[in-house]
Amino acid sequence: MLQGTGSDVGKSLVVAGLARAYARRGLRVRPFKPQNMSNNAAVTADGGEIGRAQALQARAAGVAPTVHMNPVLLKPQSEVGSQVVVRGRVVGNARAREYQGWKPRLMEAVQDSFARLRAEADLVLVEGAGSPAEVNLRPNDIANMGFARRAGVPVALIGDIDRGGVIAQIVGTRAVIDPEDAAMVVGFLVNKFRGDPTLFTDGMAIIAERSGWPALGLIPHFAEAARLPAEDAVALGAPRARGTGVRICVPVLPRISNFDDLDPLKLEPGVDLVMLRAGEPVPVCDLVVLPGSKATIPDLAALRREGWDIDILAHARRGGRVLGLCGGYQMLGRRVSDPDGIEGPPGAVAGLGLLDVETVLTGAKVLRPVTGRTVDDGVPFAGYEMHVGATTGPDRARPLLRFDDGAEDGAVSADGRVGGAYAHGFFGDDRQRAAWLRRLGAAPSDLAYEAEVERVLDRLADHLERHVDLDRLLSLAR
Repeated sequence: MLQGTGSDVGKSLVVAGLARAYARRGLRVRPFKPQNMSNNAAVTADGGEIGRAQALQARAAGVAPTVHMNPVLLKPQSEVGSQVVVRGRVVGNARAREYQGWKPRLMEAVQDSFARLRAEADLVLVEGAGSPAEVNLRPNDIANMGFARRAGVPVALIGDIDRGGVIAQIVGTRAVIDPEDAAMVVGFLVNKFRGDPTLFTDGMAIIAERSGWPALGLIPHFAEAARLPAEDAVALGAPRARGTGVRICVPVLPRISNFDDLDPLKLEPGVDLVMLRAGEPVPVCDLVVLPGSKATIPDLAALRREGWDIDILAHARRGGRVLGLCGGYQMLGRRVSDPDGIEGPPGAVAGLGLLDVETVLTGAKVLRPVTGRTVDDGVPFAGYEMHVGATTGPDRARPLLRFDDGAEDGAVSADGRVGGAYAHGFFGDDRQRAAWLRRLGAAPSDLAYEAEVERVLDRLADHLERHVDLDRLLSLAR
């Protein structure tokens, strides 16, 4: 099990790199994360949803993702509450304090899913969540030491030197956790090192002496990680305008979800992808993309608080293009209603009115992979659906997409400049992304996005092979 001294220390990427490295050695590898908190989810082969990081780790291991790789997924809907997904299906909503009482019964589902993976694998790589040093959450824990103790899984602890204080991170973790939990730790890794590694030789020795845990590796910063799909929204601050090429602007809403839709655009050399943070106006651009949202009505309110609605309407009046993805598509309509309180308090609000449609958030959640073509030009795409709600209205007579099963998705305005759809992931299809860039007046590059992800996963595995004793790490597994 790979646990961390905090969030965003690189646990997900280390697990992905190890999965690829050990799979290349011929081992049957499976990733596993007992509990994840993320609004960036993936549709699994068995018809559920899991954290995006576990889907990437499964890909690194060369296997299809299943709901058992992330049996508990928390999808934040407010500052204090989340939707709870168990084995790929929504089971309810819980406030943070209320959720603590759910954990004992969730542990059984976690243990059962772990047993299923263990039965089919030579090696299961388990990713922790947050940090075991959050000892206030230790009672009934299912994500870190609670799971490790219950399953008898040895732990390697990852610290992040890039954020500073890595000696205190690891030694401090040793100081605050219970001795029985500390006994599960078989060593530590220091991640994201920059510069001359010999300058930290003494640091590694100090950590080992003060913690009593052996050093397992000093991992240099891996810059190409930025080319892999990100799970955490903290990564969204990185892409900024380069000053050349087609400019695409994306308001980063508080409950943004499935933002990996944007990753292929981030890698296009002819695209300036501008992620707009609170307080930043929408600049002059070629396309505004309204991304997915875990809570459409609250995020629509946030968009209005920032004044982005005024900017987007002005952009549209100037003849600019607007694309809504899933929740963003719902926002583009005349009205969004949530009569049953699925994503928050029951209610209804006016949308931006750029599409003559309206949405009612009701019914079962749609989770499925899809393939098809854009209706206007017949360009193929592959992606997935993950949404609640039904959208109707006159502009649905001009769908954006037609699936291979004959179903139609989305709507387009009469002038063709505003469109939206529920499907995610179609920018990852090189054919569809190239068509969008041509519509915006840009020349597509020769980027083969899926091949690029595979290349970077191999490079990540090579990186870990050089800087971590993978034979020793494997020998510590039980």
